[in-house]
Amino acid sequence: MIKDLLNLYYISNKKDRMNPFKKFELWFNLAKKKNLFDPTAFALATSHKNKPFVRMVLLKLILKDGYVFFTNLESKKGKHFLDNNNLSMCFYWEAINKQIRIIGKGEVVDSKVSDDYFSSRPRGSQIGAWASKQSTVLSSKKQLLEREKVYKKRFEGMNVPRPDYWVGIKIIPKEFEFWQQGDYRLHERESYTLKKNVWEKKILSP
Repeated sequence: MIKDLLNLYYISNKKDRMNPFKKFELWFNLAKKKNLFDPTAFALATSHKNKPFVRMVLLKLILKDGYVFFTNLESKKGKHFLDNNNLSMCFYWEAINKQIRIIGKGEVVDSKVSDDYFSSRPRGSQIGAWASKQSTVLSSKKQLLEREKVYKKRFEGMNVPRPDYWVGIKIIPKEFEFWQQGDYRLHERESYTLKKNVWEKKILSP
């Protein structure tokens, strides 16, 4: 039934067939309805000194030209990004048997976007952004909790400002690959590559 609905969508929206952002939106909305776990979770891959790194992060904003997550620029992934802004993201939604891989360039979003999102976070998370020297070595958990106390006291009775190092990073896609599980490993794969501002679509063998 789902597959039939997808086919109907593309038949009735021919203009959108070559727009991978539209297909992402369709699959993402389907995942939000069907997925038992957080559909915003994705694997973020960075590269540093020819070594690959990957970790799970959360998608927080979908913009017309890219996808935004938030992080500490002084963390490992933040430093990797500053050194090499080629980033890759991968969503896998088992409940709907779909996967989307995206390769693109990362850029820091406007400070107002980061300010607005930071102000929407729970106060404890805002304090945590100040307290944690992300990715650095701790002598013990007590050290982190002591830093938390320091910043709770520092910002007592006032709004917690966003640290300059805590920002949103937007991944602007250059490539998409959509994967749909099929019977007997006969999966469906479509790739979209941006060439001279035009998306080129190809069907890939599974």
